[in-house]
Amino acid sequence: MTVTAAQETVPSTALSTLMREGSRAEHTSAENSSFMSDLLEGRSSVERYAVFLRQLAVVYEAIESVGDALASDPVGSAVVDAALVRSAAIEADLRFIAGEDWREIPVGAAATAYASQVRETTGDPVRFVAHHYTRYLGDLSGGQAIGRILQREYGLTEGGVTFYDFPLVPKPKLYKDAYRARLDALPLDDTAKQRVVDEVKAAFALNEALFAEMAA
Repeated sequence: MTVTAAQETVPSTALSTLMREGSRAEHTSAENSSFMSDLLEGRSSVERYAVFLRQLAVVYEAIESVGDALASDPVGSAVVDAALVRSAAIEADLRFIAGEDWREIPVGAAATAYASQVRETTGDPVRFVAHHYTRYLGDLSGGQAIGRILQREYGLTEGGVTFYDFPLVPKPKLYKDAYRARLDALPLDDTAKQRVVDEVKAAFALNEALFAEMAA
């Protein structure tokens, strides 16, 4: 029997699996940063956390600005969702911790570089989904535990951890499963998938650089 070209084709691995497995080393390296370890083990301070939030404010402003621009794009629309938007929550936390002058907290080179790279993806939604995935799925995963730890270790029981609250996502596990399914349904060839994986690795490196700057 003659084997057709279609029969010879090996199905590509799901994009979400490639993203997770292809960036495992970078993910592990970033989450084991000394800054995050100190923060989560109670060896930091509320003031230092506010500085970190200020850096995140710049990063999320960039992600959500690009997301708005790509909301109707066939690729970008697979991940962009108003239920995930974090900028307002970050600003609320900064006001609670640092007051109305929170914008005077300096923004470092690492956050500036991170935001700049995100903004470059306005014309490249394939790369954009990598940044969206890296931040928001992390927020819906380990981020949920981080919020509780900050409340316990730093007394932020009256405010300051709104960033980790997703009122429009009542069941994070189900949401994350659906999110990954949307990624897997994207009509991307293997070359485009590899570009996504490469950008996820770059996103984790940008996060690690931000953590390193905070530690310094």
